[in-house]
Amino acid sequence: MLARYFFKSVDLWTENNKEKSQFSFKYKRALIPVALVLLLANQSTRLITIETLSDAFWAVSAYVAFTLAIYHYLSIFMDKENSVVRLYNSSRHYQVFFSALLGALPGCGGAIVVTTQFVSGRVGFGAIVAVLTSTMGDAAFLLLASDPQVGLSMVAMGVVVGTPSGFVVNMIHSDDFLRPEIKDVSDKLTCSKCTNETQKSAINLQGHFWKVIIIPATIVAALGSFQIDINELLHLPSLSIEIVGTVLIITCMVLWAVTKEVDDYQSVVSEDSKCVESHPLQKAAQDTNFVTAWVIVAFLLFELTTQFTGADLAQLFSGWGIWMPLVGLLVGLLPGCGPQILVTSLYISGAVPMSTQISNAISNDGDALFPAIALAPKAALAATFYSAVPAIVVGYAYYFIFEF
Repeated sequence: MLARYFFKSVDLWTENNKEKSQFSFKYKRALIPVALVLLLANQSTRLITIETLSDAFWAVSAYVAFTLAIYHYLSIFMDKENSVVRLYNSSRHYQVFFSALLGALPGCGGAIVVTTQFVSGRVGFGAIVAVLTSTMGDAAFLLLASDPQVGLSMVAMGVVVGTPSGFVVNMIHSDDFLRPEIKDVSDKLTCSKCTNETQKSAINLQGHFWKVIIIPATIVAALGSFQIDINELLHLPSLSIEIVGTVLIITCMVLWAVTKEVDDYQSVVSEDSKCVESHPLQKAAQDTNFVTAWVIVAFLLFELTTQFTGADLAQLFSGWGIWMPLVGLLVGLLPGCGPQILVTSLYISGAVPMSTQISNAISNDGDALFPAIALAPKAALAATFYSAVPAIVVGYAYYFIFEF
């Protein structure tokens, strides 16, 4: 929300000053790599920035890219017509179960597919509630990469909570509940609209960049997970691998910054649209850099706040106690994956408890809420409300059983 008001203010300022200057503030995403360079240039923040960016790249981005590559390769086969797809379309009860499965898959693709199918009249309202309840969006990739056990538990929880939620809604409402006039809506993400050669080149370079480094980056990340000192293993000077990670992650952010202009709330908090025919590694690269940007913001926010204020965010939030599941739910109601990645990053850092992560995971709808709002706003609002109910129930159940 603050980002949206900030960007609107910048746009208003540039509009009011057009007569004085031809300069316009383009590629606002570049604020991130510029801020990183300034933090590195400052002696008091240099070391903590290197360590934080290195951790973000080796412990998160490398694993996220590897996981996304596997996911996008598998999506090629999942998209094909088969007996499972026919079974999915044959019954409203099957629709709910398979929609919950699609939503539980990391990323927003499955949820967007079900959302557009609802508008097209191929699935019922219970299915859209099931998929929005079970989806965790791109935050699932981050959690799976950082803590696979918890990540898989969240994926399973999405199916377990989303399926009965859809069944209950089917008992209350008909399949056509709040469905707008049926339209022929493509189930695919549209190709990114590049307005100039710079954006096209940056998108292509993202794919080539990760194509070159994904295997070595994953190997280094895996060795780090086993507590192996890469600098010592390769007889490198101290902080060598950390500096390499810092350079690589800033490179990712520079490429990501010029792939798309930021002009509204959706362009800030949601992943970039991708060409259907794009190579799986190209899609993985675009999603990885989006997740990385939000991880950087969360990690640096946590580390710099701790260093300069002396505040222990985990201790600070623990004082909120009973309000934390509600905080997770309220953030989850915001459209887009960005705010949800922020919550998951804070959970990974130990700043917020599991109950917050659970309520956020169930209530958040990821990027799927954008097409839902655009195509069926009344249904989107109702489905979001329904997904908030199990989020508050399960989140507070966990809080009172394990955290109270």
